[in-house]
Amino acid sequence: MTILVTGGAGYIGSHMVYELVAAGEKVVVLDNLSSGFTWAVADEADLVVGDVGDAALTAKVIKDYNVEAIIHFAGFIIVPESVTDPLSYYDNNTSRTRTLLESAVKGNVKHFIFSSTAAVYGNPDKNPVFEDARLDPINPYGTSKLMTELMLRDTAFAHDMSYVALRYFNVAGADPMGRTGQSTPNATHLIKVASQAALGQRERLDVFGTDYPTPDGTCIRDYIHITDLVRAHLDALTYLRKGKESDIFNCGYGRGYSVLEVAEAVKKASGVDFNVNLVGRRAGDPAEIVAGAKRIREMLGWQPQLEDLDLIVSQALKWEKGLEKRLIKAA
Repeated sequence: MTILVTGGAGYIGSHMVYELVAAGEKVVVLDNLSSGFTWAVADEADLVVGDVGDAALTAKVIKDYNVEAIIHFAGFIIVPESVTDPLSYYDNNTSRTRTLLESAVKGNVKHFIFSSTAAVYGNPDKNPVFEDARLDPINPYGTSKLMTELMLRDTAFAHDMSYVALRYFNVAGADPMGRTGQSTPNATHLIKVASQAALGQRERLDVFGTDYPTPDGTCIRDYIHITDLVRAHLDALTYLRKGKESDIFNCGYGRGYSVLEVAEAVKKASGVDFNVNLVGRRAGDPAEIVAGAKRIREMLGWQPQLEDLDLIVSQALKWEKGLEKRLIKAA
């Protein structure tokens, strides 16, 4: 039996593939390479270049590889972009996932693990926010993910398929062994952008909004190390294989840091006092969102090992330093 990882050549997906291979799983990756890289895929995994919205292709991959479970990462993730181009997010994140789900049902796939997001909560009434909180996304990105959660719920009810949806908070860092990391040149992840500013690859770090109701006026987020995140997916797979019921879990640490605190952490790690440019708010950004992360520990047995902002920042910075040479070599 094989695990299908969609988006497995991208940031989170490539880390997932390495973890699955290390766990002895057979893995096939489906990625259209719009933001992924062939070199990011572990040698032990097969790579099929294509789109999850291609029904004939997904059906063929599921059949040819005897796919037992799908871990679905493929999708658009930039919040401001979703505000200006919502239909592309509903197409790519929702409609194409619906096609993938149909292929999974027809191919008798048993388990589905979905890359959801804390953006489904919108501006939570209180923090930390738990899984039973009101779902009220304030941007099309969050809405596109919530729509997929609802499709999963209904599909699992009607068919012999179980699922786990993991609501990510802010994923950051890089593989501790240096094999993969955030590699998209124009990515909007805060720690990546700050690292690029520290290395002189960007002129500055723009901070969007300084008038939020937070201690320093900037947005607060819960940053989770990429390795801890993908190990949560392994725990979810084990959980489903034991015959447990479908469920949804937050993926975060339960501790928030402001944008300015993260900038200072990158300055400290790099030793560079790069330019921080304070600008107006960006559309679709909640003021604060921090994970209530109790259930995932209790239900999945998830035990994070890399819960440290300075460690996350230092590994992200190290990856960024070597990335330019890697991209030139791969070109």
